[in-house]
Amino acid sequence: MAELASTAATAPRGAAPVDPVPVDPANWTCPAPLRDQPVVVMGHGGGGALSAELIEQVFAPAYGNPTLAALTDSAVLDLGGARVAFSTDSYVVRPLFFPGGCLGDLAVNGTVNDLAMSGARPAYLSTAFVLEEGVGLDVVERVARAMGAAAEAAGVTVATGDTKVVESGHGDGVYVTTAGVGLVPEGVDIRPQRARPGDAVIVSGPIGLHGVAIMSVREGLEFGVEVASDTAPLADLVAAMLAVTPDIHVLRDPTRGGLAASLNEIARASGTGVRLRERAIPVPDAVVNACGFLGLDPLYVANEGRLVAFVPGPEAEAVLAAMRAHPRGGGAAVIGECVADHPGMVVVSTGLGGTRVVDLPLGEQLPRIC
Repeated sequence: MAELASTAATAPRGAAPVDPVPVDPANWTCPAPLRDQPVVVMGHGGGGALSAELIEQVFAPAYGNPTLAALTDSAVLDLGGARVAFSTDSYVVRPLFFPGGCLGDLAVNGTVNDLAMSGARPAYLSTAFVLEEGVGLDVVERVARAMGAAAEAAGVTVATGDTKVVESGHGDGVYVTTAGVGLVPEGVDIRPQRARPGDAVIVSGPIGLHGVAIMSVREGLEFGVEVASDTAPLADLVAAMLAVTPDIHVLRDPTRGGLAASLNEIARASGTGVRLRERAIPVPDAVVNACGFLGLDPLYVANEGRLVAFVPGPEAEAVLAAMRAHPRGGGAAVIGECVADHPGMVVVSTGLGGTRVVDLPLGEQLPRIC
């Protein structure tokens, strides 16, 4: 909030003081949505604090059960002696087509990656389309074909689906929901509660590309070079990491809310702290320039083809080498460590020698990015 100055401070010299103008706090405005909103606001879909409150206060009490309480990217279920990962996600990105991808491959890769973050090998997907009356069939076909190509590349089968149509003006062209299942290998236990002090924090490559790619086409901005989304399936990369050690503690794909949101969720779930090294975090120049121009922090910008891993310290170098040898992990880097200090908090050591807190975002810097 801007400082409130009394009009008496600006009265001419020698003039009688002027009484301060009454201020009514009810008329103040704030660019961020208030946290006691009685209605849904865009921030509730941003993957930050508002999203967490929506889940904790509305959905978790309605569905309350131990499986859901884990709040992981995919649930791991015991079915007939097999450990099955199960996940679902909806995709409402605008625009539908963007540099590096489109709604179709995003809908496949996003769910494939949610399964992979449990260590699962994704196998089957379902898909549901909500189409707005008036959208071109050629647009729908492009999305569907992109989904088919992405599924083939990820090694999964789109096994079932559904389609609904809503009246013109009651949708946004095309919405897609995908759900997926996969098998979790024996001995693998990956979840945020397993983060431990001494774990190395590794990111699989440069961050912020997806959010900036969406922003550039949505707002008609140019940053000197075309920025393409990083959307990609990560199951093969995860398999390469697990081949080094099955004892990977945590995996997350930092989508909505970016790296900052994922790390805060892990820190709070495990009751540990996370300390990052700013200069170790790989941020492409184009993302740095775009975020500097727009006043954004790359740590909060969405990704769609990156993962963050918490790996026991002694195994970190071997896992990092395996990641760098994989096409999806060539830019992998150790960016920090899990610590016993400041439990539930994420801090970053800056390039100038200071330290700042990286908090959970309230909402979303850029809505409708996935």
